[in-house]
Amino acid sequence: MAITLEAGDAAPEFALPDQDGATHRLADYRGQTVVLYFYPRDFTSGCTKQACSLRDANAEIAAEGAVILGVSTDDVATHRRFREEHGLRFPLLSDEGAEVSTRYGSWGEKTLYGRKSIGMTRSTFIIGPDGKLVRLWKRARAADHGETVLKALRDLAGRS
Repeated sequence: MAITLEAGDAAPEFALPDQDGATHRLADYRGQTVVLYFYPRDFTSGCTKQACSLRDANAEIAAEGAVILGVSTDDVATHRRFREEHGLRFPLLSDEGAEVSTRYGSWGEKTLYGRKSIGMTRSTFIIGPDGKLVRLWKRARAADHGETVLKALRDLAGRS
């Protein structure tokens, strides 16, 4: 059964290692706004565009009081190489068993070009300081995602 989260729901808790092996828990970010984005694979075209778009908007996103966390099923070492190669300044979390991705509804059956498969759907969640979902994209666009997230953060703050 597919998990369907909506704005206003409590964000599922998680504890995942980043590219350096340090564990990040959602509870560690209580009191901050979190941009939690799920993406299929490091070093693929769309995922690289998405990560670089968020990288390019990172300073402005941080100025809005938000932190970015990326999640895929790639391992820690792959995340480290991807982060270094593209100059990413936010943590990339490894969800190798897809447990957290599944709880967020980002992992499961998907259809691409008429073929069904199991995998990651590119999706993003803005989690408010209280741990509740305030905005989500169940199918995020890769190329301009940083600007899309920044606009949403400004809209939420009444600064659109």
